[in-house]
Amino acid sequence: MRSKLLMIQGTSSGVGKSVIVTALCRILTKKGFKVAPFKSQNMSSYIYKIRDSNKVIARAQAIQSLACRTHPDPNMNPILLQPIGNNESRVYLNGKFFCKMKAQEYYSDFVLKTGFKSALNAFKELQEMHDIIILEGAGSPAEINIQKYDISNMLFARKVNSPVILVSDIERGGCFASILGTMFLLKPTHQNLVKGIIINKFRGDNKILWPAIRKIEYKVKKPVLGIIPKINHNIPEEDSLDSSSSNKCAQDKKSRQLAFGLKRNTNRNITTGHNIDRFSFDQASAELEIDRFSNLVESSINFRYIMEKIIQ
Repeated sequence: MRSKLLMIQGTSSGVGKSVIVTALCRILTKKGFKVAPFKSQNMSSYIYKIRDSNKVIARAQAIQSLACRTHPDPNMNPILLQPIGNNESRVYLNGKFFCKMKAQEYYSDFVLKTGFKSALNAFKELQEMHDIIILEGAGSPAEINIQKYDISNMLFARKVNSPVILVSDIERGGCFASILGTMFLLKPTHQNLVKGIIINKFRGDNKILWPAIRKIEYKVKKPVLGIIPKINHNIPEEDSLDSSSSNKCAQDKKSRQLAFGLKRNTNRNITTGHNIDRFSFDQASAELEIDRFSNLVESSINFRYIMEKIIQ
């Protein structure tokens, strides 16, 4: 089986990539496709232990698998980095603890060799069993200091020939500048992979944005595929740059977890001797919230265009 592909990338961390992937997974699943999420490399403190196994993936991919109405699979997140401070992370490979690494060692010795190969193998296994794979990027593809090591974004998209939709968060400001800057910092071959743009977290009348949208479309030669409004939801997002920037953020985060039925269990790994926070969630609560959110996303984007012109 040759799966159809779509990758969601962002102009920065925190633009809503994870929840948009969750929504697309549910939309496509409800239309009868066998769908899987995939994130080649994820840095997250939130680890989900796969039931009846000793393997883990990032919580975000576990929630996305629920949106696909399928079981979490280590192939959905073959490389998981759990930051532990002092520029060091615990590296999980194919669901199992691999080793601790400093950033320099990770980039120089691991990511383009063992890491990239493992991610591609995991991806190919998913392809054999699914109609569509929705890939998620990490951070921004325009981080020019690490572009040659960035297997989460354009390196992977180009390797598997996946079209890309670029998401920008208008709530944080500088939305149009970030779209333009991101596109101009990409190599021409990577620019060609971008097939459209989504503006996320907008408050107000969409008509206000159209003059700016027309200018952006003219400059980057890519269509804006939708304006997703600011949607209050209880789907936990990745622990990104603004996950705990204030007490209010921390309180809101705790409220979302409670509403989603999240449970946190801290266990000590006998092999490695460190604590792991593992998250589970109430499936009934999660199903309702994913359905509600995905319906709002579908009504805000040109989904027909995405299906007919982009997903391949």
